[in-house]
Amino acid sequence: MAVEPVPGAPAATVEVPDGRALVVADVHAGIEAGLRKEGVELASGADQRRENVLSLVAETDPDRLIVLGDLGHAIGTPQRDEREEIDRLVSEITERVPLTLVKGNHDGEIESLLADREGVAITDGSGVRLGSVGFAHGHTWPAPDVLAAETVCIGHEHPVVRLEDEVGGRRKERVWLRGAIDPVPFREHDDDTRLQVDGELVVFPAFNDLSGGTWINVAGQSFLSPFLPEGLADGTAYLLDGTRLGPYDQI
Repeated sequence: MAVEPVPGAPAATVEVPDGRALVVADVHAGIEAGLRKEGVELASGADQRRENVLSLVAETDPDRLIVLGDLGHAIGTPQRDEREEIDRLVSEITERVPLTLVKGNHDGEIESLLADREGVAITDGSGVRLGSVGFAHGHTWPAPDVLAAETVCIGHEHPVVRLEDEVGGRRKERVWLRGAIDPVPFREHDDDTRLQVDGELVVFPAFNDLSGGTWINVAGQSFLSPFLPEGLADGTAYLLDGTRLGPYDQI
């Protein structure tokens, strides 16, 4: 497969023209500061998030790190805690590998922190294509060149599933969604029946497990992305450990 999940982690390795990339989505650095404004008091997880990212870099030995949007959490200008976390995280990442950030809806003013940083490339939210793989955040429609890739990777959705045991216990698990892209909604959006869309869509789990998510097996839930669920044909859900749950809409 073009996208190989790292067992047990919300991350994957992807072959790109300049080598192998480690890909994650939705880091949401500084999320605790945002939750604090809503009355939820949590200790900062900045150090643990940074160690988790750096451990994956060490484990997979990639040639670059790609973040599929929402590196930060604040939709507007990042405040002190978030700025400090992003600054240290990016500094330690780029000491090891270059970083490509596909902007997400929470990265609106990320250039104020990263535009002039050596080893950092920032693309807009419509994404970028690297060889046979396209990368986008998922909060807006991907560019035609991204959609024409053999595999399209997105974040934004934070897919999760509710699992129950025999005695009624419940737990939330992050999941991957994978399946063929249905071209119909994309061609209707672009009003172009010739738009090339015939690859695989991979929806990444959120790297930050505090960031909420779309419950794919709970009644009344709706997707966040403008092209989901219609754009995902015959999608299958997988747990982080690789367990196949089957069609995501039948769990």
